[in-house]
Amino acid sequence: MAQALRPNTAGGLFATDGKPHPLQDTLLAVTLVLGITSFVTALVDDDLHLLSSWTGLVGILTGAYGQWISETTRERFGLILGLGASAVGFFLGMAHGGLFGGLID
Repeated sequence: MAQALRPNTAGGLFATDGKPHPLQDTLLAVTLVLGITSFVTALVDDDLHLLSSWTGLVGILTGAYGQWISETTRERFGLILGLGASAVGFFLGMAHGGLFGGLID
């Protein structure tokens, strides 16, 4: 019964295989932050289209690379959430003016 009381201290929060994945965890965090930023700025104001479109684009690229090198299901789940938010923010930012809207005439 003593084995049931032992805490699982191996690995990180998202490492279900017991090994640490610092690069994958960093990409996950960056993708989530970029996705939330892109999504929120796209919904709040149409004039923030530069911020929402660029953060969305970088979030999509970061999340795609993170998916490519991810090793656990928990990492992939978080990356998909960040990718979805980045994509919605990117597309709304593109609809409101795009990546260079108003900067290049």
